[in-house]
Amino acid sequence: MKYSVVLPAKNEAGAIGETIKKIQQLDFVDEILVVDDGSTDETPQIAKHAGAKVITHPYSKGNGAAIKTGARNAAGEIIIFMDADGQHDPDNIPKLLEKIEQGYDLVVGARQKGSQASIGRGIANKLYNNLASYMSEHKVEDLTSGFRAVRADKFKEFIYLLPNGFSYPTTSTMAFFRAGYSVTYVPIHAAKRIGKSHIHPIKDSVRFFLIIFKIATLYSPLKMFLPFSIVLFILATGWYGYTLYEYKRFTNMSALLYTGSIMIFLMGLISEQITALMYKDSE
Repeated sequence: MKYSVVLPAKNEAGAIGETIKKIQQLDFVDEILVVDDGSTDETPQIAKHAGAKVITHPYSKGNGAAIKTGARNAAGEIIIFMDADGQHDPDNIPKLLEKIEQGYDLVVGARQKGSQASIGRGIANKLYNNLASYMSEHKVEDLTSGFRAVRADKFKEFIYLLPNGFSYPTTSTMAFFRAGYSVTYVPIHAAKRIGKSHIHPIKDSVRFFLIIFKIATLYSPLKMFLPFSIVLFILATGWYGYTLYEYKRFTNMSALLYTGSIMIFLMGLISEQITALMYKDSE
């Protein structure tokens, strides 16, 4: 097999040279592809000088867009995605590829305790993992890790689903689960990044809620809608029982709750059918 390493990079001049050097020490890697996402520093020049193939976006399109560009241009049958900021240790690549050789389609480097950038992000990632585990009925150890090895042909099936922002790991993982491909995890430790983070607290908070809904819509929307529908139905029945006992009548509030319960269930059912069409075999 041929192996390609894809590094999305934006203003990573402080770390990218050393990252490429470490990858080159792995003599089985056939290609190192750096996708420069509109950097304003010396990132592309340093990457070229270090020996990587560089593709430059004319302006910043987002981390996910860089991943898609890398996947489309990678020559390898297996693609390893990792950050260019020094967080991911290239020495862990063989561990990921060992699982690929065992027959897995997607192998994710699962960050262990102490690897999260902040307490808040650690809590958010735990919530993501628990929700994804519930939706997929598989143990999800790290939904948002960007360090992963994947079979190129299968990953390219879902390129059209991937967002241009930072949530490509979430999207690709849930897509693989939905398609019935084999996913596994390898424990890793993520180091502190070199340079300034591109994550912003306010945008990150909005992204948190968007990812929650994305997890649901990418896998099984009905699993997300059904609990809300049941809760409303129980509330409607309880309120109806109370008003019938006290006032001997059926109130507008009961009608509203029953209607809401039915509407939410139907929305989930329709969304489930739409999601199924997203994964229809193109062949």
